[in-house]
Amino acid sequence: MSNVLAFGPLAGSALFVVVLIFFVFTSGMIRYIGNNRVAVVEKLWSGKGSIAGGLIALKGEAGFQPDVLRGGLHFFFPFQFRLHVQSLVTIPQGRIGYVFARDGRPLDTDQALADNPAGVDFQNTRAFLEAGGQKGPQRMILREGAYAINLAQFVVVTRDDTFALSLDKAEAALLDQMAEIIEARGGFEPVVIKDADDQIGVITVHDGPALASGELIAPLVGVDDADPATFHNSFQDVGKFLAAGGRKGRQLQVLVEGTYYINRLFATVERIDKTVVEVGQVGVVVSYTGAAGIDTSGEGYRHGELVANGQRGVWRDPLLPGKYAFNTYAGRVTMVPTTNFILKWESNAIGSHKFDENLAEVSLITRDAFEPTLPVSVVVHIDYRKAPLVIQRFGDIKKLVEQTLDPMVSAYFKNIGQTRTLIELLQDRSAIQGQSSEEMKAKFGLYNLELQEVLIGTPRPAASGDDQIEKILTQLRQRQIADEQVGTYERQKIAAQKERELREAEAFAKQQTAITESQLSIQVQQNAGKASLARSEQEAQQRRTLAKADADSIRLLGEGEAGKVVALARAEAEKVTKVGLAQAEAIASQVEASGGARYQLARQVAERFAEALETSGVDVVPKVQITGAGGEGGQGGVMQALLTLLMSEKLGLAVDASPRVYEEEQA
Repeated sequence: MSNVLAFGPLAGSALFVVVLIFFVFTSGMIRYIGNNRVAVVEKLWSGKGSIAGGLIALKGEAGFQPDVLRGGLHFFFPFQFRLHVQSLVTIPQGRIGYVFARDGRPLDTDQALADNPAGVDFQNTRAFLEAGGQKGPQRMILREGAYAINLAQFVVVTRDDTFALSLDKAEAALLDQMAEIIEARGGFEPVVIKDADDQIGVITVHDGPALASGELIAPLVGVDDADPATFHNSFQDVGKFLAAGGRKGRQLQVLVEGTYYINRLFATVERIDKTVVEVGQVGVVVSYTGAAGIDTSGEGYRHGELVANGQRGVWRDPLLPGKYAFNTYAGRVTMVPTTNFILKWESNAIGSHKFDENLAEVSLITRDAFEPTLPVSVVVHIDYRKAPLVIQRFGDIKKLVEQTLDPMVSAYFKNIGQTRTLIELLQDRSAIQGQSSEEMKAKFGLYNLELQEVLIGTPRPAASGDDQIEKILTQLRQRQIADEQVGTYERQKIAAQKERELREAEAFAKQQTAITESQLSIQVQQNAGKASLARSEQEAQQRRTLAKADADSIRLLGEGEAGKVVALARAEAEKVTKVGLAQAEAIASQVEASGGARYQLARQVAERFAEALETSGVDVVPKVQITGAGGEGGQGGVMQALLTLLMSEKLGLAVDASPRVYEEEQA
């Protein structure tokens, strides 16, 4: 009995404890929350009644409370609160979380996303709501990390999980649709633009005021001179972007290399290639946006307007070679080659730029009624400073070629073809090419083009079966072959002559050794002769010197001897003169003694005659006697005259037998 009584109080105490524990747990008086968890507090009843509107009870009413509970033991009034323990909202590295608010001010009619108060923190629901936070999808996003968020107020959507409390089917469908949209836009990851991709990001904003009438693209936004990208952090700060006047639609500003955490419900990103202007080209920009510019092309140019860069229209300054983050939705960049490019009027030939892909050979009608086609190539250059003028006038290079250059070049060569026969077209190709180059330069210059050269090919038949041109070419070839044969024969003649010269040269080469030896021998003999001549000249010079000395000596001796002879001669002459005078006086005396000169002469003749007879041995008495008519002793006898002449000849005397002469001499 005592044991029963002892057991009774113990059992009663245990039961009380059990009941107490059951009461504590069932009444929710004490709750433990893990440190990696968060509890949303739901107030089941309150003396202040239920909340008048909304979801979160900010004034202690019954309903979901704004503040969450973190790890540890928490004590509550029995049966008044219910805790909804949830895991922390965790955003993995390199991911983005999107927030949907269940309570707050409703969105305006022009809003797609809820505006976030300054300094908003989704972990402080009370501050969010008291600051006027709006319900619906939020402009702000969550980056990497763990967040203690009241999941009764906010729903966080990530790629892998949707963090929310007590989702009904309608709300779940709405959030699933939002997640699909974000996933389709690649919105759960940041925008990463790599330098190696050579791409830029074009932004299209889906929230904010609409564009003004006539605008195609939203302009840059910023405050004063602030860089728009820096001001709103390249569309990552949605509030600043909209506060600065940003508008929905495709934006002029683009994203370049980098990583951007952009709310894809606010803005989508389209990747496009950078504008690359290769070397040998410039890019002419036609801008679709910007302020209306002032024409800078000048009064004399009436083919359109050129505006300063950044204004709407054709930009005055082209883009030089390089890479540009140019938004091609805001304008068009037309590449204009600045190197020489070839336009070919030929069906099966297309240049590298493909400006001439629709061109064909020029159809001609010659003066002699042939209808060939003429392939033409034109080398063109565009000054990079004039490239905007060309684009402004024609739109692009291909339109320039097809609408202007093609008819102009075709008409020019049609006119040329009408003035020449087919053979003249074939033979005068070079002259026609030079003439066309000079004349067409001025025509191309009217379109701000620089013509470098015109090249024309061989005329071709218009139809595939036409062989008339081939016949003419055959005749020309035959004529050329004949001319070449004549030239060949002439060359063969020259070759034969050269061969003969070669043979002579070879024969000469074979005898070259003997010729060289003979030449050397001749040269040796010439050298010996020159040496002998030099010695002879030296000896002659020596002899001349000695002879001159001898001559001088002889001359001096001769002059002395001559003086001596002259002196002797003078003495002898004086002697002879004196002897002669004496003889003359003696002879005169004899003559006078002889009876005169006549008788004296006769006596001398007789003496000389006698001496001659004595020495010659001639007979004194002639065998034949000839007498004269005058008889003996006659003065004019023949015998006497002959004797006188004979003796005068032998004796060397001039004798005149005439008595008259004698008498004259005597007188």
